[in-house]
Amino acid sequence: MNSKRNWAVAVALIFCMVLGIWRVQVLHAQNEEVFPSLEKLIDCLEIIKNNYVEEVPPSKLIDGAIKGMTETLDPHSTYLSKEAYKEMEISLKGSFGGLGIELGQNNGDLIVVSPIEESPAFKAGVMPGDKILKIDDKSTAGLSLDEAVSLLRGKRGTKVRLTLVRDVGKKPFEVELTRENIKVDSIQSCQLENGYGYIKVRSFKVDTADELEKALKPMLPLKGLILDLRYNPGGVLNQAIAVSDLFLSEGLIVYTDGRRPDDHQEFSATEKGTYEGFPMIILINGGTASAAEIVSGALQDNHRAVVIGVKSFGKASVQTIKELPDGSALKLTVARYYTPSGRSIQAKGIQPDIVVEQREPLSDDQTQKFMREEDLKQHLEPGDKSNQTPSPSAMLASDYQLKYALDLIKTWELLTPTKARVNEKTAVKN
Repeated sequence: MNSKRNWAVAVALIFCMVLGIWRVQVLHAQNEEVFPSLEKLIDCLEIIKNNYVEEVPPSKLIDGAIKGMTETLDPHSTYLSKEAYKEMEISLKGSFGGLGIELGQNNGDLIVVSPIEESPAFKAGVMPGDKILKIDDKSTAGLSLDEAVSLLRGKRGTKVRLTLVRDVGKKPFEVELTRENIKVDSIQSCQLENGYGYIKVRSFKVDTADELEKALKPMLPLKGLILDLRYNPGGVLNQAIAVSDLFLSEGLIVYTDGRRPDDHQEFSATEKGTYEGFPMIILINGGTASAAEIVSGALQDNHRAVVIGVKSFGKASVQTIKELPDGSALKLTVARYYTPSGRSIQAKGIQPDIVVEQREPLSDDQTQKFMREEDLKQHLEPGDKSNQTPSPSAMLASDYQLKYALDLIKTWELLTPTKARVNEKTAVKN
């Protein structure tokens, strides 16, 4: 009995150290609730250790217990193994191998938050909200995000088959994808017409605000700017704040609120470096999530931009990464964020000022978004200039929402009083 009790105390201490959640004083203050629960956990560990058909390393059991704890929380809190933590860091830097899918979980289901544009998943017609039922022949039921990501990633050129369902009650369908090295160029930009700029932000990486400013400066002076946040799954919070600050000279950008006093934070715009003097339109859709929703909400609430498209994804929670001594980590939701007017868009999304549905052809089985040249028999292979971005005219011809936004922003000078019209030079506050 003493040996069991000693082992129990040792495991309890390991849990306290690894999780970094229960401090000694909290354990003493709540021992009537915590210690019996720990004892039950330890009893289960002891039973498995002594009776399971095969010997299981204690570390594996403890990892499983931690995963189980996070699975009782929200879909964005999770335990990251050393390998998964490294992959997450790589993806935030903008280059990784796989299919180009941002994943989430809802009631145990594996859900596509957003496909990355021009990735294998996007080209195959995978859409936000699609439920992944199988990865190859393996069911996703009970899989953690960590396990799903491991199955989806692999060597470039290898294939993976996904079984998806798009709508409740609809028949599942399959898509076969070829893995690629996914290089996420955060910014794509061009002038759609003289004086009318277009900047697409694909994700929020560690340098997105700097890259956006580099793309913006050569366009000045501007008559109008379209900021495209469609299919943007989010990313680094401080970059969403920095991007918003580029277009706001004052006012609240976003605030967060959680259980701890430290989780209540307010982020406001600064006057220096603000780009003003031109109207803005933001494009959003169901793949616009998290950090992209912060930018949309900030510029919408501060009346800096008109938001066009369809309702966004609705992820308004803040996660923090707590690295553990062995190189693994806890990704933990610590707060909700709110737009400047106090809106919580968690599970609600950003509502556009003007609802504009995209008009695009879908194949009968809805596994492809567009009919492309590559789908035609005996099509010509791309030449040396295959990496060029599409021309503005081609973009406008194939993108109804973008064309609508350009037509609207071109009416600004006609509908704006003379004294408020755009000056010859775009204002930049230094």
